[in-house]
Amino acid sequence: MKLFLVGARSPTGKALTEVLRKRKISFLAPAEKHFTPDNASTIAAMIGEYEPTQLINLADFISGNHSALKRAQFMEERCCAINAELPGVLAEVCGRLKIPMMHLSSSYVFAGDKKLAYSEHDEPEPAGVYGQCSLEGEKYVQDLPEHILLRPGWLFGPHKCGLIKSWIRSIKRHEGEIDVWRRRLSPTSTEDLATAILAVCQQVDCEANVWGAYHFCGLTPSWEKEVAMLTLECAAAHDADIYALLDRVNLTEKPVRAPEILNSTMSGKKLFDTFGIKAKNWEEQLKKTVQSLYDPAKKAAA
Repeated sequence: MKLFLVGARSPTGKALTEVLRKRKISFLAPAEKHFTPDNASTIAAMIGEYEPTQLINLADFISGNHSALKRAQFMEERCCAINAELPGVLAEVCGRLKIPMMHLSSSYVFAGDKKLAYSEHDEPEPAGVYGQCSLEGEKYVQDLPEHILLRPGWLFGPHKCGLIKSWIRSIKRHEGEIDVWRRRLSPTSTEDLATAILAVCQQVDCEANVWGAYHFCGLTPSWEKEVAMLTLECAAAHDADIYALLDRVNLTEKPVRAPEILNSTMSGKKLFDTFGIKAKNWEEQLKKTVQSLYDPAKKAAA
């Protein structure tokens, strides 16, 4: 198996390259500067020269910074270049070279007004520019016969902890007062997602006929309020200032406004039925992520 990675500097990309190196699996991850929609010929040459057995696209406008969801509303051209046009270029190249492609998309292709978890059978209806561009990218990839479209839950990890850091800063700055969105999430570790991506690739490498869209997420959906509180409890084990404020924490839930969505919970049943990949307990991974913020060695590595 030889993998060609696009977006390897994204949080999930960093987690995946760590897994691939540990397992000594061959991959090529060229610099992100090469991957612009107007650079199609260079992209095709790089892929053709390496001759991968699969291509994985992890490039994303949001990447490590969730605030980019709002910025996408004012940077539609840039967002669509990364989330729509680039997947289109990659899918076209993969089609010509007959290379299977995996594409990481987002729960933001859905409206967020469903009461239950979203499945692969639900009709996408984006609430904002980011979701619209992501859906357009999905459609390009779905035109490729041999494709895997993977939509993860709300991602966090050592390389994606901006919101986690903001909760920790906020409790100190505002003496226990924190604002959160009143929204439902499927927290999902980037490290667990990376492991799931590799498991899918291994079955694709065995020529399994598994093409289509799948969802992957952590085991238990939660309100953002619950995730924030658990984050602070984990941080209190390493931070005396937070420990002193724990009994004064007041989490105020703000109503969700577009482009944010009320419900981004996902069902991973299809992924389990097809690949045998089980959802994992995200709480333990959250503890590890918070710990990494206080561990100098892990913090430097991140």
